[in-house]
Amino acid sequence: MSDVSLPSPPEARTAVVIPAAGRGVRLGPGAPKALRALNGTPMLIHAVRAMAASRAVSLVVVVAPPDGTAEVKTLLDAHALPERTDFVVVPGGDSRQESVKYGLDALPPDIDIVLVHDAARPLVPVDTVDAVIEAVRDGAPAVVPALPLADTVKEVEPAAVAGEPEPVVATPERARLRAVQTPQGFDRETLLRAHETVTDDVTDDASMAEQLGVRVVVVPGHEEAFKVTRPLDLVLAEAVLARRRLNDGF
Repeated sequence: MSDVSLPSPPEARTAVVIPAAGRGVRLGPGAPKALRALNGTPMLIHAVRAMAASRAVSLVVVVAPPDGTAEVKTLLDAHALPERTDFVVVPGGDSRQESVKYGLDALPPDIDIVLVHDAARPLVPVDTVDAVIEAVRDGAPAVVPALPLADTVKEVEPAAVAGEPEPVVATPERARLRAVQTPQGFDRETLLRAHETVTDDVTDDASMAEQLGVRVVVVPGHEEAFKVTRPLDLVLAEAVLARRRLNDGF
């Protein structure tokens, strides 16, 4: 028996794609949603820092509004970001799906794991990011962080006129439902295949993997990974940041 040990296989390299080309109309008029300030810092910068906080992430690709690429590059240059992580900015498309595809096209060939993260979820704890990456490393082709629902959910027949009463069709069993968050993690080849195959308009990348018949698994999400969509969410995000500053002592 030889005493020479075989070299361990190289660890899978992870990149994050952050589609940030949307306007965010529900937050009202003004800058694109990802560029709105939280505690004086653009939401996008908070989201980028949240992803780069994971030591497993070696590259973050930000997909910017087509007419805002230079502005986003300037933003990234102006804020302190981890030196161990590379950052790339590419122009986005007309839809979230198209923007994610442009982000995937920018990945170097040595990336094995890809996370897709909403810029509008700026406060995701690093433990959630790491849990998603670890699940993909352990063999899951598609992973989503999610939380159990606090509210009972009703399926309804949508009203023909907004604001009209809507008849209830069913009450799904709440224990089997989860509210899905990001970052969602994928084996690179799985995500590429999904974007090359699925043309339906979907709300998240895991749905595309599901349409391929790929097994998607859930890991625990976090209450601070909420999506900033409405003005009230901005208030909540500011409160979370204030609590973090208090707890961190600065």
